Amino acid sequence: MTSPHFTLAALAAAAVPGLAPTGVAESPDDPHEFESVVVFDDKRQRWRVRRPLTEQAAMRLETELQVLAGFTPSVKAGLPFRTPSVAGAVRQDQLRTFVYQDMPGAVLGLEELVAADARTAQDIARAMAAIHGLDEQVVREADLPAYTAEDVRTRRLNELDQAATTGRIPPVLLRRWEAALEEETLWRFEPVPVHGDLHEDNLLFERGRLVGVIGWTDLHIGDPAEDLAWLASADDPEFAASLLQAYRERRDEGADASAPDPHLMRRATLAAEFALAQWLVRGVDRRDATMIAEAEQMLAELTAAVEAAEAPRAGHETGPAPTAQDAGAGQPGPRPA
Repeated sequence: MTSPHFTLAALAAAAVPGLAPTGVAESPDDPHEFESVVVFDDKRQRWRVRRPLTEQAAMRLETELQVLAGFTPSVKAGLPFRTPSVAGAVRQDQLRTFVYQDMPGAVLGLEELVAADARTAQDIARAMAAIHGLDEQVVREADLPAYTAEDVRTRRLNELDQAATTGRIPPVLLRRWEAALEEETLWRFEPVPVHGDLHEDNLLFERGRLVGVIGWTDLHIGDPAEDLAWLASADDPEFAASLLQAYRERRDEGADASAPDPHLMRRATLAAEFALAQWLVRGVDRRDATMIAEAEQMLAELTAAVEAAEAPRAGHETGPAPTAQDAGAGQPGPRPA
């Protein structure tokens, strides 16, 4: 047991009365924001421990506490998956470490999800549709953000301005993003409850079926495309297409079904691309040379892919921006924020 693991196990014991750690295992998480492990105890129970590394990360965990408290039995009954349960918390250096009762299931990599059978895509689509169909009161009663479509667009514009001030964003990407943000029809959508940090690391599977969704630190009312942005990293466009179709069918079945959103995946692609700019800004703000280098490399790869996708269109009338697969946005990278 390494020193950080020992510390987290000790914090778990302090947070949960009677918990006697006997071992630990790694738990996928954002290493720049959290330290996370799974702790095993003498009763063969498992506990997930998350310690924030920054004040922003600490605020996200406090938000998740509010969210999970709002998941009443009636709300949980309407979800086709399990949600976490906070077992205890302990304060250290002004930041609280949280301990959760570990949930059944395991994380599958994106490649594993793509290679899985059709039921996997159906399960993920059903989960996303259920999240987007949550009663908005769950979000509002927790005093979480609620953004209109215009709010979302304005926030993206502000993020673009902030990223541009670094002087490190390739001009081709600035032009691409500015054009998308000026396209008013792209930003006509119905805001819904959004998980806000949905990706493969926050989905739990057991025997090939989705059984749990974790990572509820960024729940808000906003653009449903945010929860599809991670699909831009899928190498197989058919996986994203089949999941999107299943998602639309699930949303159409709901009592709160709204008009079709023809630009859903384009905004998802934009969110995935923006995540690279956000990663760069975070690195610059923290003066973290490693983060900056990672962001610049991924931005350079995206630039090359965009230029390659747009080259055949040169000399022709300007049309819609390339899709996620056209632009080659399927590079693993930071998550949209």
